[in-house]
Amino acid sequence: MKRPADYTSARCGRSASPDSLRRRLLQFVALAPVSSLLQAQPATSAIAVRKLHTFGLRVSDVERSVAFYQRLFGMPVQARQGETVCLRIGDGPRFMSLSPTARGESPGISHIGLSVQGFDAQSVAAQLQAKGFQRDASAAGKSGLERAMRFWPLNEQVLAFADREGLGFQLCAPAYCGSENGQCSAIAAPEAGLIALEDINHFTNYMSHAPNTNAFYLDLFGLAYQSYQGPSSPTVGVGDGKQFLMFVGGARDGAPANPARIDHVSLAMQDFDVAAVQAKLESIGITPRASDGNTPALVHWVSLRMPNRGGAQGGTPELYFSDPDGLHIQLQDVSYCGGGGYLGDECAPLA
Repeated sequence: MKRPADYTSARCGRSASPDSLRRRLLQFVALAPVSSLLQAQPATSAIAVRKLHTFGLRVSDVERSVAFYQRLFGMPVQARQGETVCLRIGDGPRFMSLSPTARGESPGISHIGLSVQGFDAQSVAAQLQAKGFQRDASAAGKSGLERAMRFWPLNEQVLAFADREGLGFQLCAPAYCGSENGQCSAIAAPEAGLIALEDINHFTNYMSHAPNTNAFYLDLFGLAYQSYQGPSSPTVGVGDGKQFLMFVGGARDGAPANPARIDHVSLAMQDFDVAAVQAKLESIGITPRASDGNTPALVHWVSLRMPNRGGAQGGTPELYFSDPDGLHIQLQDVSYCGGGGYLGDECAPLA
């Protein structure tokens, strides 16, 4: 089965058509660096990311997934274009997009989106080029290592790129809501959800060479480590001191043999309580996982992060569930920063 591709377009992540790819190519030409912009924002400077802003799920049945996430979280529909639906996270405009899988493609998390302070497509394009990325509009229809170290425009508010291991990202304006014209009107969920989401908390990604990836993003975005979940497992802090990116895996030298994978996204909620959350999950048919080695769709489980991984004595509880496609979602308290303490909220400044 094929891996999830980032076929996201300007229209909230829907599959790209040949006509839309041609339009993107014309947009892409317009991203040639302009000297006046480069004077305002040096191309060699770090990209000023602000917050984790969005992510995409490629699912086998969009309407089923919309119904599932609305029932659980009460998420309004923020934008709908073609077969893709954008569901608002918290007060918005942060969102998750649900797009249908292509033929032969497995469900998965397709990309990570970050907002950029003062986003300007031309300036960000120049910064990506200065860091070794190549402009390639055709990469929009590719996946995995085929698009490695390429970037391409989605619209005036969004640039997409894939890193050395093919991990997909989007960079966008802080006001980006998922629509092509920048205007979104939320449509309320049919009923209140069981759990109210506040924000995106983090993404954990499996890489061939995690140390190199950490160094790459510290440089690309000008970030710093926020906490350690073990001596060789740092978290890369983003924005508010809570959000982070985590890159785990081996340290295999040479060209990557396989593309990177976004393992899970963690979402933040108020008043996190393990038993209460589990009861709510079970009320809609998400059952306890029977064994560690078998994680089908619609199960939940808890991992206790012990002191050797930066957790609390007795373990920092990290709660997960799998959605109708088996995609892994983590839920944590809004104070969670990947650090110590029962809630994982102790992230002392690192030297």
